[in-house]
Order: sequence, then structure tokens, then C-alpha cells
Amino acid sequence: MMRLFIFSILFLICFTSDAQKGKIEGKVTDAATGQPLTGVSVVLKNLKGTSTDINGYYIIVVEGSTNISLTFSYNGTSQIIEGIEIAEGKTTVQDLALQLSTHTVQEVVVKSTSTARKETAASLISFQKNTNTVASVVSAEAIRRSPDRTSGDVLKRIPGASIQEGKFIIVRGLADRYNQAMINGILLTSTEPDRKTFSFDLIPSSMIDNIIINKAFVPELPGEWAGGLIQVNTKDIPSKNFFNIQLGSGINTQVIGKDFYRDKSGKLDWLGIEDGSRALPSAYTTKTNFALLSRQDKTDIGKQMKGSWVAEKISAPFNLSLQINGGFKGKFFNKTVGGNFGLSYSRNHQRLDLLNRQNKISSGFTSVEVNFNDERFNQSTVAGAFGSLAFQFNPKNKISLRSIINVNANSSITQRAGVDVSRADSILKGTEMSFRQNTFFTTQLSGEHIIASALKLKWYSAFNILDGYIPNQRRILYSKSNVNDPYRAIIANSLSQQSGSRIYQSLSDYIYTAGGDLQYEYNWFNRKQFLKGGYMFQVKDRLYDAQLFANYLPYDNDSLRRLSPDQIFSSQNFGTGEDNKFAFDALSGKTYRYMANTILNAGYIQSDNQFTDKLKLVYGLRVEHFDQLVGSVKSYDSRHTHTVVTDFLPALNINYKLNNKTNIRAAVSKTVIRPELRELAFLNLYDFELNASVQGNPALKRTAITNLDLRYELYPRAGEVFSAGVFYKNFKNPIEQLFNEGGGGSSTFSYQNAKKAITYGAELEIRKKLDQFSALENFTVQANAAYIYSRVKDEKFQVNRSLQGQSPYVFNLGLMYDYEQKGMTASILYNQVGERIYLVGDISAGAGSPDIYEASRPLIDVQITKKVLRSKGELRLNVSDVFNKKQYFYQNTNDKKTFQKNTDAYRFTRKFGTGINFSFNYSL
Repeated sequence: MMRLFIFSILFLICFTSDAQKGKIEGKVTDAATGQPLTGVSVVLKNLKGTSTDINGYYIIVVEGSTNISLTFSYNGTSQIIEGIEIAEGKTTVQDLALQLSTHTVQEVVVKSTSTARKETAASLISFQKNTNTVASVVSAEAIRRSPDRTSGDVLKRIPGASIQEGKFIIVRGLADRYNQAMINGILLTSTEPDRKTFSFDLIPSSMIDNIIINKAFVPELPGEWAGGLIQVNTKDIPSKNFFNIQLGSGINTQVIGKDFYRDKSGKLDWLGIEDGSRALPSAYTTKTNFALLSRQDKTDIGKQMKGSWVAEKISAPFNLSLQINGGFKGKFFNKTVGGNFGLSYSRNHQRLDLLNRQNKISSGFTSVEVNFNDERFNQSTVAGAFGSLAFQFNPKNKISLRSIINVNANSSITQRAGVDVSRADSILKGTEMSFRQNTFFTTQLSGEHIIASALKLKWYSAFNILDGYIPNQRRILYSKSNVNDPYRAIIANSLSQQSGSRIYQSLSDYIYTAGGDLQYEYNWFNRKQFLKGGYMFQVKDRLYDAQLFANYLPYDNDSLRRLSPDQIFSSQNFGTGEDNKFAFDALSGKTYRYMANTILNAGYIQSDNQFTDKLKLVYGLRVEHFDQLVGSVKSYDSRHTHTVVTDFLPALNINYKLNNKTNIRAAVSKTVIRPELRELAFLNLYDFELNASVQGNPALKRTAITNLDLRYELYPRAGEVFSAGVFYKNFKNPIEQLFNEGGGGSSTFSYQNAKKAITYGAELEIRKKLDQFSALENFTVQANAAYIYSRVKDEKFQVNRSLQGQSPYVFNLGLMYDYEQKGMTASILYNQVGERIYLVGDISAGAGSPDIYEASRPLIDVQITKKVLRSKGELRLNVSDVFNKKQYFYQNTNDKKTFQKNTDAYRFTRKFGTGINFSFNYSL
């Protein structure tokens, strides 16, 4: 990455000769279809000119500050745009939705004249309303004018979408498992090792060309989603050289001014990288060899284990962030070459107040079985780099290479105090120390070629890596029967994950993707039509391994169990295994290791037909053949499961234009959701925070979904929209997480298929500029709301309730202020989702544990930015989660499903603190 950094700086130096020249750039599309137009002639005052490339883009360098006009010509149609202001040393964006004189090629010249402001507005409207399905679009110009810094920030502004934990997206109230991500047209797999989701905080907004959230399926897109398909398209060749640097710092209100605890760190923890300080001793080789050792030899290895059992107390730290990104453009062997690069780093500290309670509910009466109050101290580090390089051989051929690497590490200390009634009313205290390192890497090579006047080819290949590593996770619990007794360590005469344990986990995913699309353009009904076909091949290999160790007492020794955490596991307290001292061993079993392999072959054919000026149909079929092996390659192994499924996924999208500003859309399609590999693996690991074990289910089936959409869209003018729609989804075999109640930490979270489920709802979106009032001319208000009804029915489990993770409503409200002349922007965003089932209870099995709901919680984020230093600098203030409301997970004690704070039984509560962050950005 350092070589890429130096290479980019050299290019910046080499190509700064145009620094004081103005530039104009833009994209030209067909106003009727929204397709980019290649080969459009763009001429400046008949003096200099260029033509659009394969993606419809053009760039012209202009001397000094001036007011110009441009002439766009294509297949007999010409259009002049006047009043374009060019500032010295700056780039002006001028897009155009070209209204062709006819849909067949004729030598008819039609000239029209309009202003730059009007055509930019028209282009934005065209870009949004000409998508071939139900979708929400954010353009590069809208992103440029917004204060957002990552793709996660941008997504917060899209209708019907909300962001969890600053990076995971929820669309139409459906949990993250129902959403899918793509970058530059290539399907991405999960960035989390144990969750089916993508982290959208990886990509800086300055690198984004546009973001599209598809809410209805078309065959050219992957078929594994039901809520939303998020397509992030990054820039490859910038219009000019640039370099930005941003520094930031901040606090969390629950951290500042209070004690903070951390694990003793390694030398590279500041980069999020484990340097070996938590590694296994060199005497340990493999699981098989360790199992063959004598008890004494095993204990000797245990005595060499690294890592303290006591947290280190430090003063409250500040958060820190750094972003560097830049780009270049020039000539290489007389061919256009350009690229972008970036480095990002952040270190944040958070203290969470957590309540973990286990309730016994019977006939409306609640008794508390477990009541733990936890303090969790998180120190998260994110370090990343990205780079892209593109070659434009000529207007018809381009090849791009893009790479992203991201290291996300979290070091946490959880300190527990509480009562466990299931352990004879024991008073408990304990600590868990954990370090988690996730590394995500992707590299993509793609090409776009016009191989004939009517034939366009796109191809792509990609390689992804996801590595998860949790070394030396330590847990220790102490208990006493009453306040006057001394605390004694809970160390049994057998091995346990709950106390005295050391756990090592590693996960490696390798994903290989390749494919291509061929588009043929032809004339029918005297209009342009498109026929597309394509193929995608993706292979995913996973290897997961957990090494679970525990200290135990073969013969009880009360004096040892009374020792404090800093003394209890000293080397002198270990024995031969035949005395009354500690011994050390590993939990054995095949279920702590699994492999997985998936092979996806997907092909599609799709027709895009404009039958009249008003009616457009996009329809076709996608076929996905999915071959999945989980557990073991050996068929006689109890972990072995092998599934082969072929899904036929048809889709029909209808778009009827009432006029140039109004659409009516209808869509029907079929999609699927496949289980995450962790959900299929028969793996049982204890979760300290939940005080329960999480277990996979190899018998899970994939979910088949039928989708129906109907929407009305009105685009009054640029930046304004009104839409209203309804949707319906039918789920066959939906996957849900089930909570099985047990005492003393024996509760489990597992996965199951319900028989069927339905959701239907209505959506409303309004985005309106307030410039009709002089006092509010720089304000824009946006609001969107969705009401969703869901129902799961399964006679076998006697179930009739809402779908797990489905919110009954989603509401977003935002007020944006943008005074571009003064370089001032501000926004206040409000988000709230309704109560939803967090975990499905096992009350249908007669155990009496009701569903666990997540209560509604209001969220307000505020952001203020100000341009300084002749607009080269920018000051930014962010305040997140202003209310800092407690998050409640509850169980109903009566027939009312809404949260009753003084009546319902709490299962978990979380309080995160308000984040206050300040940053400074400077652009060269």
C-alpha cells in the first residue's frame, strides 16, 4: 500500500500543470431510457471538443474563469446549453439527459437551447426515474453536496433505509439477512464472520459515483435478497488530480471522565493487528498431538499460557480518526489513465451499560432467575486502504482494477456483577477479556467494451478474503452464597467454557467470482430496445476452527478458589493432576471445527422493451444453481451436510409514464435467502454476554420469497420527490433464531425454519425544498415512513406471530440546510423503528419462555460543517445518538405486544452513550 501511496503522489506532482485551469465534466444519457450515450460530440464554442466514453462521460479543460456554452450532438440531434460558469482551478459538473429527436437514426437536426441549471436538474430527474425497477438512487452530485463521509452515512438518507451500528443496513424493516451488497457490479459476501451482512463504513463517500438501492428484483441482479440490494459504484478515473486529508477526534459521554479498563495490549494493537502476544505457546502444535499428551504435559502447556486475568485501568481516552484520499489523471502511452487511493484509520472507545436478565414467566407472574449488571469497555480500531487504477484505451474500451483492504479489531473487557437464582441464589462477579480481529480484502478486475455498434460487453473477476481471529479469550467467574462470605472462583472438576477458560477461534473465507454480461441494442416499434444475457460463477471456501481450553480442579481446593484473579492461575498453583491443584486440558469434539464450500452458477436472460413513449417492460429469468457442502467432506461424518438446489427466479417490471415527471411502477418476482454457514454448522459456543450457547442447525432450508410491488412516483423538480407505494412478500421456510430457556448458563440460541410467513405494507416518501419561503430558501426537508404487517404461521409449532426482525413501522425525518455560497451545511436526522421480535421464544414447546422483543428507540444525529481557508478546508461537528435512550429487550407478561416499561420483564438492556466528534478536512 505504501508503494501505491508513493506512486499516486508522483502522479499528483506530474499532472498538476492544469491546477489553475478550469474543467467541465459530466455524463450524457438518453432521456427516454436513462442509458449512457457513447460517442456524443461535446464542443466548446466550435473551438475545442471531445466525445463521451463508454459510460457516457466527458471532460474539457477551460482556460481561466469564464462563462461558456456547450453543444451536444448525437445521431442527428443537437442541443446547446448556455450559461455554464467555469471557475479557475475548479471543476464544474454539467450532466445532460439528451432528448433524442427520434428512436431511429435519421438525419434530422433539432437544436434546443437551455440553461446549465435547468439541464443539471433534468439529468438528475432522468437518472432517478429511468431506473428499470423500483429503486432509490443517490447521484455523485448529490453526494458531493452532502456532508457524508462514508457509504454508510449516505445510506442513512435513502428512503426506507436505516443503519444499525453505523454500518449495517435495514431496508423496509427487514433484518440485515434479507439485504445484499454489490460493489461495481460484483456480488459481495458478508464482511462479518458470524452474521449475514455487509459493513458499509468501508468506503469513503468521496470515492462513490452513485448508490442504488433496488427494492424490486430484475434478472440481471443476484437473486439472494428480499429487502434491498445495495449497489455501490465507485469512481475510477477522476476529472482532475486531488488530495484530501481529514483529522478528527471525539468523545463518548459514557467514557469521558470515568475509569476505563482494557486488556494489556500487544505492540500492534493500535493497528488492529495481533502481534503474537496472545498466541498459543510454542509447545502446542496440533489438536491431535495435544490430545495424546499426558495430563502432566498438558498442564505444563497450560502454565505457559500468556495473558493476564486482570484488566488494566487507564484514564478515559479520546477517539481518533484519520482519512487520506487522492486521485490522479494523465496519459500513459497516449492512453488515458487515472486512479484513486485512500487510507483510513480510526480508534474509538465506548463504555456500555448492560443488563442481562433471565425471567421465569407463568400466568402473568414474573420471577427473576438471573440478574447480571455488566459494564463493557470496547476499544475498536479500524485501519483500511483502497486503490483503483483504470485505463481508457479509447471511448469504446476501458479496463479497471480496484482493491480494498480493511482491518477491524475490537478489544473488550466485560465486568459482571449480579445474582444467579439458578445457582442457589449465588452472588456472582466475573470478567471476560476478548480481542477480535477481522480482516476483509477484495480486489476486482473488470472491463467494458463496445465490440460492435449495437453490442456491449462487460466482464469482471474478483477475489475476496475474510479472516476472523479471536485469540486467548478468557473468562472467570466468582460466586458467594451471601454478602458475608468470601468470593470463590467457579472452577469445576470438569472442563467448562464459562469460567477458567481460554478460547481461540479462527475463520478463513476465500471467495472467487467471475462473470460477464452481453447487451444487444436493436430497434422495434421504432424505438430502442435492449436484450441482455449474462453468467456469474462464484466459489466460497471456509475453514473454521475453535480451540477450547479450561483450567479445572480434579479435586476441590477451597483455598485456591479463594485466590484473586491476579494470583489464582499462577504457575505454582498447577499440579500433576493427581493432587489438589489446577490441571489444564482441551474440550474435545468434532463440533468445534468445520469446513464449508459453496459453488454458485448463475445465468440470466433479460429483455428491456419500450413499447410506447409511456410503457416500458423489463422481464426475464435468472437461474441459480447452488451446491453447498458444510461440516466435513466425508459423508459418514455426523457434521456432513450436502445440498444442491436449482432456483428459477423470474421477474417482471412494468413502468408507465403518466408524463415527464410521473411514473407508475409495478413489479413481481421471486428471490431466495440462503442460510449463513455459521447457522448451518453444528457448532455450540458459549456467549458470555448472553449467558447462553449459540448452536447451528444443519437441517436449515433456504427461504423462497415471492415479491409484489406497486409504486407511484412524482418528480416535481431536481432534488424533490414524492412517492407512495405498497408491497407484499410471501416467505416459504423463513429462517429465525430460537431461544431455548435453561438455568445456570445452559440456555441456547439455535436456528429453525418456520413453515411460512407473509409481510405487506405501504411506503411514503417526501423530499421537498423550502425555497418558496425566502427565510427557508436553503432548507430541504425529507421524510419517509413505512407501515409493515407481518405474520408467521406454523401449525407444527403452534405459531401465529410477527416475523422475527420485522419492524411494524419505520420512520425517518431529516432537515437539511445548505448555504453553498457561504460553505455552510447542517443536518438533523431522526430515525425510529417499531417493536420487533429479537429472538423467538420456545413457549410453543411448553417451556414457557415468551418471545423476546426489541423496544422502539428514537435516534437523533446532528451534523454541522463549515468551509474555511478559501473552501479548501472544512470543519465538521457530529453528534450521534443525541437522546442516548436505553435500549430495551423485553418479554410480554400479558396480551399487549407494545412495550410497557413498568409491566414487562426485561431480558436485556443496553445503553451506548452519545458520541461527539470533531474533524477537519483539507483539500489540495
